[in-house]
Amino acid sequence: MGQEVAGKIEGVGKDVIKFKVGDPVYAWSALRLSGYAEYICLSENAMMAIKPDNISYQEAAVISVGAFEAWHYLKGNIQAGQKVLVVGAGGTIGTFAVQIAKYFGAEVTAVDSSSKLDLLHSIGADHMIDYTQVDFTKTNQTYDVIFDAPGKTSFSRCKKLLKPKGQFLSANPGIADQLRTMWALFLRRRQSAPDSINQRHEEFMSLRELIAKGIIKSIIDRIYQLEQTAEAHRYVETGNKKGNIVITLK
Repeated sequence: MGQEVAGKIEGVGKDVIKFKVGDPVYAWSALRLSGYAEYICLSENAMMAIKPDNISYQEAAVISVGAFEAWHYLKGNIQAGQKVLVVGAGGTIGTFAVQIAKYFGAEVTAVDSSSKLDLLHSIGADHMIDYTQVDFTKTNQTYDVIFDAPGKTSFSRCKKLLKPKGQFLSANPGIADQLRTMWALFLRRRQSAPDSINQRHEEFMSLRELIAKGIIKSIIDRIYQLEQTAEAHRYVETGNKKGNIVITLK
């Protein structure tokens, strides 16, 4: 019930030093959820950052999961000139993944439905595949990195599309692919645990800098009021949303 939040800090504990009352912030509440509310209480050590001045609270609210997950998996795994396939490119994580892959200098092929192809082109995708018309796993193309944002495919289906030493990464993997992804991240980060708190905070802040510079932007389809939360979920479940849905307060 809500992992991503953005708003102003209304109060702080007496020992808090990182933030103060009135700070505009965005944050990830993790598995405690509780984002569908007027107030939420978080530790100052939570994944939280000051909102850049160049974005709205609505744009900030969708960073902590969509943008961060894409950044977490792709940072360090893409080199300039490589070919990258993003599956589910028009969704919450996918729209950020396309932009991040382009930032790293990749040639990006985006996979999603036809209604989202214009959007994907506008955010930098070089090639688009409409999965309702073409089975991308049966094409003759090969890629250096395949990133499955929504967890709709698997390594076993995509392995023939990978170049030698190519990587398959999934933000929502099944058990087998989860172990494979963890191993890939471990090999990339030999000097520290792949999901250490300090490292994730560093990644969170690195991503903030790109957003503050306007290099990466949030894609928002619709904004609903808090009392319309059920309607917002029904729209998401249609599979037609482009980028993100935001729930806000009057």
